[in-house]
Amino acid sequence: MSDASLQQSAESTRSEQSRRRDDPPGRRKAVLARTSGNPTIGFVGIHSNGRPDQPVSQNETLAELFESAGYRTHRASGFRNRWLRTVHQVLGLLSWRRTNVVVIATFSGPSFLISEFSVPLARLTGKKSVLFLHGGNLPTFGAANRRRVERTLLAADAVFAPSAFLAQTFRDWGVDVHVVPNVLRIDRYEFRRRAPLRPRIMWMRTFHEHYDPLSAVRALAAIREVRSDATMTMAGADQGLLDETVAEARRLGVADAITFPGYLDLPGKLAAFAEHDVFLNSNLVDNMPVSVLEAGASGLVVVATAVGGIPALVRDGEDGILVEAGDHESMARTVLGLLDDPDRAGELSEGGRAMAERSGWPQVHDRWRSELELILPNRRVR
Repeated sequence: MSDASLQQSAESTRSEQSRRRDDPPGRRKAVLARTSGNPTIGFVGIHSNGRPDQPVSQNETLAELFESAGYRTHRASGFRNRWLRTVHQVLGLLSWRRTNVVVIATFSGPSFLISEFSVPLARLTGKKSVLFLHGGNLPTFGAANRRRVERTLLAADAVFAPSAFLAQTFRDWGVDVHVVPNVLRIDRYEFRRRAPLRPRIMWMRTFHEHYDPLSAVRALAAIREVRSDATMTMAGADQGLLDETVAEARRLGVADAITFPGYLDLPGKLAAFAEHDVFLNSNLVDNMPVSVLEAGASGLVVVATAVGGIPALVRDGEDGILVEAGDHESMARTVLGLLDDPDRAGELSEGGRAMAERSGWPQVHDRWRSELELILPNRRVR
């Protein structure tokens, strides 16, 4: 597509989005009155239908919650093999004949291909398409692949992002991105106010360079110079850095103080949250991590790096404490300070729960309902 055609497509998309929003209230009310009832929603993504070896995706959680609210949903796909997964996704898009909207989880890297083929297939089969942007690396990927990313975003009927950080990146391109928070099934997480704190630290992500597990190990080593009873659990699947992380723990003499349980399913996470008081998020790249919401919902005091969408999620000094990425000494000082200040720790524990509650289903469902009515102006969504 030429630059001129791309610009024309962008202007057409923005014009249509503006037209929907600028309709007089009376006219919009009349249009909405034509059809009452919830739409059928298809969810397409890397693992939108359950992968026991992977964290539950937002698509999975949303599908379950929409179903509980009386919507009919479809999902694709839970296959581990990428080619089987792709075939399942394509067949789903072609066969979900009574589906009104397809929500496509959009990530960077090879997974972006899912969005590229899902948007035109949705349009071909008469479905509205929603790209739901995820992953803190998407802005970097977008800048390196602007033409293909911009083409896909502008072809969709709507584009959502769970954080203002991610939304603003693509708004600067002229894409109309709406912020719809990630959702947390907060009823599953039992809150316990942490005050005073025990030096029991939890780190939970995959062992990948984006999540900087080495800084977490170095922070624990610095903490143990003052509090020799400090321990840490580092949970998550290996994506290339587990061996190096274990080796660093041995080098620093803290291997005996760290537990590596691997990937934790929901019962495993809930048990781990109950046993820890501090959640350390050492990421170098991030957007709106559900793991931080889960920890806050359980009452753990969050210490997180101020990267990507984290500052929009964790209000520094209210919902948790923000530190510089890669600065393990700052992480250690922050944790030690909280161990010595039970009143502040208790306030931050309560703040973390309030942060998580802002991503609860009632609030997020209200936002989805209003967005779906914009996408489907002939339908009133319950």
